[in-house]
Amino acid sequence: MSNVALNFEDGVTRFIACRPGETVADASYRLGINIPLDCRDGACGTCRVRCESGRFDPGSYIEDALTDEEAAQGFGLACQMRPKSDLVLAVAASSAVCKTKIAAHAGTIAAVRRLSDTTFGLSVETPEPIDFLPGQYVNISVPGTGRARSYSFSSVPGSRQAEFLIRNIPGGLMSTYLAEGAKPGARLDLTGPSGSFYLREIARPVLMLAGGTGLAPFLSMLGRVAAGGSAHPIHLVYGVTNDADLVEVEALEAAAAENPRFSFSTCVASPDSAHPRKGYVTEHLAPEHLHDGDVDTYLCGPPAMVDAVRRSFAERGLTPASFHYEKFAASGTGGGA
Repeated sequence: MSNVALNFEDGVTRFIACRPGETVADASYRLGINIPLDCRDGACGTCRVRCESGRFDPGSYIEDALTDEEAAQGFGLACQMRPKSDLVLAVAASSAVCKTKIAAHAGTIAAVRRLSDTTFGLSVETPEPIDFLPGQYVNISVPGTGRARSYSFSSVPGSRQAEFLIRNIPGGLMSTYLAEGAKPGARLDLTGPSGSFYLREIARPVLMLAGGTGLAPFLSMLGRVAAGGSAHPIHLVYGVTNDADLVEVEALEAAAAENPRFSFSTCVASPDSAHPRKGYVTEHLAPEHLHDGDVDTYLCGPPAMVDAVRRSFAERGLTPASFHYEKFAASGTGGGA
C-alpha cells in the first residue's frame, strides 16, 4: 500500500492509499475523488499530474498525451501511473472540480503552554492522526466566535497529538481564548491540511528562513528529516523582533545534536537586544549557506520578511534553485504559522 498526497491548485490536500498495482486515478475514484480524465488508456493527457516526491511506474501512453520532456520533468498520467513509493502529486485542478473538499477533524485540547510572553504552544489530540505534509497548516475554529485562524503544524505527521506555535497578540481572537478560556479537554474543530508550503525531496543543500512563529513548519520539517535523514546540509536562520520572542531553541539544539547535517543560527532585530547576533535574517545569510544559488530555500514569515529576502537575493545576484515561501498575517489568517 502506498500513500499518495494529492495537492490541488486551490491549496487543498487529500491523501489516498493506492493498493499494489492500482493506478492513482483508480484509487482516487474508489475514494470519491474525481481527477479529471477523458480516457483511461494514456491517450488524452487530461489527467496529467506532476510528481514532487516519490517514485512511480509511468505505465504506457502515447506521446501526444505526455512528451518525453514532460516525463523527464516529473509529470505522469494518473490513469497509468502506479506508485512504487509514497508520492506527492500536484493536480492541475481545484478540489471542487475534482468533487472533493477540505477534510474536517474534531480534536480536544491536550495542553496550552506559555512558551514566552509572546508565544503559546498548543497541543491538540485527535482520534486519528491528521495526514499532512511537513510545512502545511490547518484552520482552527475559535470556540464561541464562528471564526477560524490558520496555523502551521510544528509536529511531525503520524501523531495523534498535533502541535502548534501561536503568537500571543493582545486582544487577538485566538490569543484571548488561549489566555482566558482554553481548558484541557475542550473541543476544537480543525479543517485541512492546506497549503503549497511543504518540504520537498531533498536533492541539494537546503536553506530555511523563519520569522517569529514561522518557526513552526520548520520544526515539523526537521522532525521528518530526523526520521528519514538527509545527504545534504540544512541550515536554518531563525529571526525574531525581541529577545522574548525566541522560543523552542532547545528543540533546534536537539535537532542539531541528532543530525550533523543540520545547523542553525538565531538573530534578534531589536537594537536593544542582548543577543549576540543582532539585525534581520537578511543580515545573517552567510555565503557558505547560499551555495552560489545551488540551494532550495524555504521561508516562513510576515510579508515584509518575504519581500526583504527577495531583495537580498536580487542584490547578491543570487537565484536559488527553488524558493518556497509562506506569508502569514499577525492575526493568523491568510496562511499558516
